[in-house]
Amino acid sequence: MDMLFVLTALIVVFALGFDFINGFHDTANAIATSVSTRALPPRVAVLMAAVMNFIGAITFTGVAKAITKDIVDPFALGNGELVILAALIAAIIWNLVTWYFGIPSSSSHAIIGAIAGAAIMAAGFGILNYSGFLKIIQALIFSPIIAIAMGFLVMTLFKFIFRKSTLSTTNRRIRILQIGTAAIQSFTHGTNDAQKTMGIMTMALIAAGWQSSDDIQLWVRIAAATAMGLGTSIGGYKIIKTVGGKIMKLRPVNGAAADLASATVIFGATLIHLPVSTTHVISSSIMGVGSAQRIRGVKWGVARKIVITWIITMPIVGIMAAGIYYLLDLVF
Repeated sequence: MDMLFVLTALIVVFALGFDFINGFHDTANAIATSVSTRALPPRVAVLMAAVMNFIGAITFTGVAKAITKDIVDPFALGNGELVILAALIAAIIWNLVTWYFGIPSSSSHAIIGAIAGAAIMAAGFGILNYSGFLKIIQALIFSPIIAIAMGFLVMTLFKFIFRKSTLSTTNRRIRILQIGTAAIQSFTHGTNDAQKTMGIMTMALIAAGWQSSDDIQLWVRIAAATAMGLGTSIGGYKIIKTVGGKIMKLRPVNGAAADLASATVIFGATLIHLPVSTTHVISSSIMGVGSAQRIRGVKWGVARKIVITWIITMPIVGIMAAGIYYLLDLVF
């Protein structure tokens, strides 16, 4: 059997595996607030998130094209199949480790850092598309900052709107609203996160010489959307616990504000074709919401641990991917 075909098939399998893991790893963030505030039972929230993730995933392709061409040029990448396979293996390992320990790390950071690390090992630092790569890094850095500000603004607006209502009345009304905001949150997650796997699969097809453009084929879109939807249906309750309760004590009004803030930031990034970390954005919006109420209400020790994980993910996974590429190159 042709080795190129075997490697490409392996990449597709690992890419869909990464998307599946992303489903139960990152989508937990999208429904954490609605589950923690008891606006939705966990099973209903997970099922709704799975459906909305699928719909979001097949609706857009701009982020997928950015992943395909903005980190490295897939048309100029020698040993491209091994680079992509090494990146996927490293990102999957990191996602599973952080999921096991309930750490809401970023799958986006993981896969982007992994592609860069494996590509550098294969062809040196010159292989990076620095303009596109720096644009992605800027989006990953600034989106959490924007999410904190957005969370603060939305929560401040909610406080003004519901200033004359009792807490019990406000929470009862907001729980109904939060069902809608959780659905929107899951949809926007699909529009951005599932795109990354589509981009990786397209990179593999280009590297194998089976595709001559960065267009995202229909079967790639459906396969990635399905894998993420199935992963979402498994759920990620360890991460729900961290995001939904350990950053701050959430009430329905807090959860709805955080959902609206983070969904706005994620969807805005999707519209301008920028991949962002949904984990970062959602966690940051919760911090912003907490700050609008009471700075001390945010458990900054937990937030600090999350931020540290954000910072270390890309370099660690990049080094892992470089090492895995070196081993794969010896084997193949």
